[in-house]
Order: sequence, then C-alpha cells, then structure tokens
Amino acid sequence: MMRDMTVCASPGAASGRRGLVTSPHTLASAAGRDVLQQGGNAIEAGIAMAAMLCVTMPHFTGLGGDGFWLVADGASEGGTAPLAISGIGQAAQHLPSRCLGGEAIPVRGPCAALTSAATVAAWEAAFRISRDTWGGQLSWASLLAPAIAAADAGFPTSRSQDFWYNYRADEMHDASTWRGFGQAFLPGGRAPAVGETFRQPALAATLRRLADGGPREFYEGELAERMARGLQAAGAPLTRDDLAATRVHVSPALTMPYADGVLATMPPPTQGVTTLQIMGILERVGLKDCEHGSATYYHRLVEAVKQAFLDRDRYVADPAFVDVPVAAMLSDDHLRSAASRIDDRTALEWPHRFREGDTVYFAATDAAGRAVSVLQTIYFDWGSGVVAGDTGVLWHNRGAAFRPIGSAHPNALMPGKRPFHTLNPGMYLKDGRARLLYGTQGADGQPQTLSALLTRLIDFGMSPQEALSHPRFLLGRTFSDSRDNLKLERDAGQAVFDSLSERGHSVAPLPAHSPLAGQAGVIAIAQDGVATGAHDPRSDGAALAV
Repeated sequence: MMRDMTVCASPGAASGRRGLVTSPHTLASAAGRDVLQQGGNAIEAGIAMAAMLCVTMPHFTGLGGDGFWLVADGASEGGTAPLAISGIGQAAQHLPSRCLGGEAIPVRGPCAALTSAATVAAWEAAFRISRDTWGGQLSWASLLAPAIAAADAGFPTSRSQDFWYNYRADEMHDASTWRGFGQAFLPGGRAPAVGETFRQPALAATLRRLADGGPREFYEGELAERMARGLQAAGAPLTRDDLAATRVHVSPALTMPYADGVLATMPPPTQGVTTLQIMGILERVGLKDCEHGSATYYHRLVEAVKQAFLDRDRYVADPAFVDVPVAAMLSDDHLRSAASRIDDRTALEWPHRFREGDTVYFAATDAAGRAVSVLQTIYFDWGSGVVAGDTGVLWHNRGAAFRPIGSAHPNALMPGKRPFHTLNPGMYLKDGRARLLYGTQGADGQPQTLSALLTRLIDFGMSPQEALSHPRFLLGRTFSDSRDNLKLERDAGQAVFDSLSERGHSVAPLPAHSPLAGQAGVIAIAQDGVATGAHDPRSDGAALAV
C-alpha cells in the first residue's frame, strides 16, 4: 500500500486544474480519480470512493452506518454556501426493555444496533444534487460498479483491517454477540492475513441490488425487507418501518469567520460546533506570540479543547428534541469568556470521559472547483458486530452514543431520536470558494486533530503534507491507556514534554505518527485553481490527481 502522497493537479486548459481526491485506501482513491478522469464531478467521485470504502475498510465504515457530506459549488462566480448532508439514522420506534437496562447502552450485539443507517440515504441526497444542480451525467450504477467488482473479486487485506481483527480477536468469535459476523468477515473461521485476498460475495450481491434498484432499495425494497428480517432474527429492535422512515437532513453548513476566511462544518447533533468553538477560542487567545510546536502552542490548543468540550457535553444533541444554543455557543462574548479562562501557566484538571469511535475521511475537488468533504462511520471498529441476515451488511452501534432512556441529559435515548455524533468533516472558504477540505477519524480526537491541522494550515501557512506530518496530541483515554491524560507524539521533543508537565498536564508519549493521533486527509485549493493534497502518514491512504 502507498502511504502519504502529496500531488498537484495538472493545470487544465481553462481552469488550471482537473481535480484531486484523497482517501484512506488506495483503491478508493483510484475509484474517485477514475470518475474525475471520465469527466465526472466531485460528488460523483465521492460516491464512488464512499462505496469502495464500504468494501475495503469494513472495520471503519459500511452500508450499515452513517455518513456526513459537505458540498460546495465553486462553479459560479463567488461560489455558493456549502450544503451539509447529515446522514444520521434515528432510534427504533419500539425499544425493548431488555436493551435498556443498566447504566449504559450495550456497545456490541443486537441491542447496540438500535438506530437506522443513513449512509446510503446520504449518497442519494448527494447524487440528487449532482444531477439536479451540477449537471452530473454518470449513472448511479456506474458509480457503484468499482465497489461491486472489489467485493466480488476481493482485495488484499490491509494492515489497518488486520490490526483491528487482531485487536478484537478475543471478542469476535462470540457468536452470541457478534451475530452473523463470522460468516461475513471470518472466511474459514479465521481472519485473513495482511495481503491475503478478502472477498465479500454477499455484500457484492447487496451492492448489485442497490445499483439496479436505486438507493431507496436499501430502505423500502426487497433488500430492506431482508435486512429487517435479519436484524430482527439477531435480536435488534429495528423494523422495516424504521428503515423506511430513514431520512437525511440537508441544510446550510454551520459556519464561523476565522482569519480571512470562513470555517464550515456540520450542524448538531454533530460536534461540528465544538470544532468551531475551539478555533474561535484560539483566535481570541492568539497564536502569533508563540512558536509553532512549542509547549505554549500545544498548551493553548489543549486548553481550548477542554473549554469547548465542557459546552459540548452540556448542550449538543438532536435539535429536533432539545434546544442546542448554537448561536450563543459561537457568540463573541461566549468565546472571549472561554478564552479568558485559559491560563498559559496552568492546565485545567480534566476528569471527563472519552468517546471512542472509528470512521473514514475522504474528499474530492473537480475541474470546476466544486468540492466534497465527507466522513462515514460505523462508530466503533466493526460496529455492533451484527450482520443484517444474508446481506453482508454490518450494522453500526451508534445507538451506544445515547445516554440511557430516562436520563436528564440532552442526548438521552428516545424513539425516533438521532444520537450525538462525533463526525464533523470541514471546509475553509474564501470569497465563497472552498480552499481547504479536511477531516479525520478519531471520535473525541476529531476536533483535537482538526485544531492542530487548521492552525498549521491557516495560521502557520503549511502545506497539507507538512501539516499532517507534525506531532499531534490526544486528550483522554485510548485502547492502550485508560488514563484521562494528555498523550503527545514523542517527536514533539523532551523539552515540550517537560514544559507541559510543569504546567500541570499529565503527559504520556505516543509513538511518532501513531494511528491513535487521528488519520486525516487534506486538500488545499489555491486561488489559481491548483490543488494539493495528502492523506495521513498514520494511515494507508493516498491523494491522487488527474
């Protein structure tokens, strides 16, 4: 597999660019690049990558998960505001008591598979924009064809997939919880090794059904009927009616001025507002008086994260069920107040729990300057562990992000409610045109990684590859360290570690370029139309130009 790769789009005859894609898997990047080479637009390239990632990264994304798209039309003079497509499955209408006992919702098994899956519905909404607004010409079936071929013929098992097989090996052979998982993902009763061909014939058949019947087949057709029967047989609460009720929310992106441009992200119930708050706090604290990579630089980023996380955990949930005071959270007075609580000499104590989660980020820009920035997820690696019958569709466990039913918390579980989501792909725009596309996996780590990337890209003028290569931090627990400490990649330097410790941070080292520090992608689009991009050296991804 190729690792990180920075490339420039070849100047086009008129616009000075032909397009660029980035994703965490080379086969997905190749699928997107091929669409651009055929004359397709950024949305069409994004759908091809999205489908391929559901095949090649089944531990992080799939048809049985959720998806989030930011869509920017740069074709007209001055551009138009980005659209946010929030593909979030809602909780089942009938929630059995056996799934609701205890202090927390189960994170694996059928009771974790309690929300519908909106990834395919997000593709449908994006495809409609492509056809109706952007003049897209490629067929729905053609965009799914590369993924169908990969599921049928197989592909080499990646290091990432192998890691998560090995990490969950003791769990995934428990057929009472991981319902149907072995048949779909453990051929011959074992996990395939790195480089070994991995085939998914049941998923290939499902994708063919989607290609022939269209996206609503997933929610209203014969495929929906089979998935619902399979989920019910496994013990999940979702019904055919729950699948049919799945809808995405299409709205203007949530935006905030920053430097000489505008940051755009997803609205609640995602933590997009949290990323904006972090950046707004940092702008008011200031970074010009500190050296990049210094202890003060990292300290200010971490303390801004803490201030924004306090608000996030207090307010962010489904705005259809609770009031989320977004305007107040992003007001100048509120951000200045949060900034004033940051002390350069002392770290705020941090006992708050950490949310886990995994996902994939991918992005595309085309010859007309149109762009998409996308995240897809099944929440935890391998989601709920439950496969929907004979369809090869692994269902997510995003319902585990809810607080228990009856809780006073804004994110308490209720029938039909959408759960809090950590996913927040982003864009940075100038004069209405997308200049940066960015996003990362990492649950609570997402806004932390983005704070480092955005300050490096915008405030310190780095290229995508430079910004992705520098050391990053992670506040909170990881799989290997359950302490709520500040983890920092070792190559930040001992002097930085010592200075952060003196300020009261409990600092623990991560290896350089640790996958725990996020696996991000960035595309930068210059004013003259030349695009540069990279995917994280912490991943197996690639950025490819046409």
